[in-house]
Amino acid sequence: MGTSEKWLLVVEDNSDDELLARRAFTAANRREKLHVARNGEEALEVLKSHGSPVLVLLDLKLPRLSGVEVLMAMKDDIRLRKIPVVILTSSDETSDICACYELGCNAFVRKPVDYEPFMTTLSSTLNFWLTVNETYAD
Repeated sequence: MGTSEKWLLVVEDNSDDELLARRAFTAANRREKLHVARNGEEALEVLKSHGSPVLVLLDLKLPRLSGVEVLMAMKDDIRLRKIPVVILTSSDETSDICACYELGCNAFVRKPVDYEPFMTTLSSTLNFWLTVNETYAD
């Protein structure tokens, strides 16, 4: 990934959900590059070595480091704290929602179980964060 190249990071350990995210991204005709990290440690390695993506879609239930731990590390790092983070998870726990907002996530989106609702939710999420929303870039 070049330094001027816009990209986003999907942090997802479930291969089916990764495939759906890739399909939604392709269907949305996005120009940004899509990078996938399959665990929390890999996510932080990618962020620290490749610069700032325009968006991070972060699952909570991850191996090695949880999504909450990744979010905490991002918000503690001056180079990563401005990156928009959308929690994309199947969790409906109030404690997860509360913890993520307290740590500075920008949105909490529940992953629908069924294909069409998943695609619609992810498409609208991508549209908002990559088209409607104005981001800050250093």
